[in-house]
Amino acid sequence: MPKKFTFKGYGLEELQKLSMDDFAKLLPSRQRRSLLRGLPTKHKKLLERIRSARGLQEKESKAVVVRTHCRDMLVLPEMVGLKLGIYTGKEFVIVEIKPEMIGHRLGEFAQTRRKVTHGTPGIGATRSSMYIPLK
Repeated sequence: MPKKFTFKGYGLEELQKLSMDDFAKLLPSRQRRSLLRGLPTKHKKLLERIRSARGLQEKESKAVVVRTHCRDMLVLPEMVGLKLGIYTGKEFVIVEIKPEMIGHRLGEFAQTRRKVTHGTPGIGATRSSMYIPLK
């Protein structure tokens, strides 16, 4: 039997029924403070797009990807189950929101830096490569 998801003693359905203020009381202080101060305009617009995408997803029964640049947006219970395209500065990384992500920020799930893997140096890259025969 798989373990049921809980967040501070609440199940996912209970979390989705809570108001924003009641949900904020369950969060750690930094996230709670940002929610209680009110969402910025860009976050409100993202929430509207997420709500409309959820309605579309239920009607058409296909996955809708909502693209966003708001990496500092908190993952709220109403986002669970959606796919978001989070911008990394170069591309949009598709992330499916899971219940375990609640309370974290979107940017945590789309890394902006990658490990660099250098190739071998080409001809003329260093002083010593002048003396390497071409064939």
